[in-house]
Amino acid sequence: MRWPVALVIIMLTGWTHAARASDEAWQTLQQGGTVALFRHTRAPGTGDPANFRLNDCSTQRNLSEEGRQQAQRIGDQFRTRNVPVERVLSSRWCRALDTARLAFGALVQSSAPLDSFFSGREQEPAQTRALHRIIEEWRSTGVLVLVTHQVNITALTGIFPSEGEMLVLRPRAGSGFDVVGRVGF
Repeated sequence: MRWPVALVIIMLTGWTHAARASDEAWQTLQQGGTVALFRHTRAPGTGDPANFRLNDCSTQRNLSEEGRQQAQRIGDQFRTRNVPVERVLSSRWCRALDTARLAFGALVQSSAPLDSFFSGREQEPAQTRALHRIIEEWRSTGVLVLVTHQVNITALTGIFPSEGEMLVLRPRAGSGFDVVGRVGF
């Protein structure tokens, strides 16, 4: 099969743009004062089982082996790139906590505003406001890492992230934040 030259150019241009955006995101993280917002890594399925209990991982959707390896790659990339991680907050769901712990170890603390509201949509406005506040109030030379769920990220940013995808956010001086870039793992 022959690829039309125009299609190849478009594909390469898109790849080059994505690589530049990824490089910019990493450079922004290395400078500190930023937020790395993650969707938990690969956990097959959608939502949670009917018998879901917060303190019992056996009742939850959990990371696959691929998801565990993905989380470890995230941590490796942060260490290799010398990203100054200062604080790590995670949803209390096991798949998010496992992602955070495999990537960032002992720094991880659970945080209710990062919990999934997939099965409780009425919680979305309050949780999104709380998450927005956490990001806006981040004033440090280090990086704040947040590990949460697709519904939370989409409500906050309008972006539908892949599993294990990171959005790099820069809090604004007054209020709000800017999405600097996205990085997949």
